[in-house]
Amino acid sequence: MQKIINGIAILSGVVSLAVVGSGVFIYVQKDAIIEGVKENIKEQVLGGVTSALPGLVGESMPSLPETTGPALPF
Repeated sequence: MQKIINGIAILSGVVSLAVVGSGVFIYVQKDAIIEGVKENIKEQVLGGVTSALPGLVGESMPSLPETTGPALPF
């Protein structure tokens, strides 16, 4: 029974150290993580806009007429 309790205690200590270690790693690397996420968001948003923009603008812009009518009097 003592071996089981010791095993649980060791496992609990390992899990606690892993949680604390990952928290410290995230705290130390938070600026790099935030910048990486910002870059990914910029790429996704700008990539979607620039790829869709020519199609959106091209369909909504009317073509210019070749000639115009006579001048209207005031």
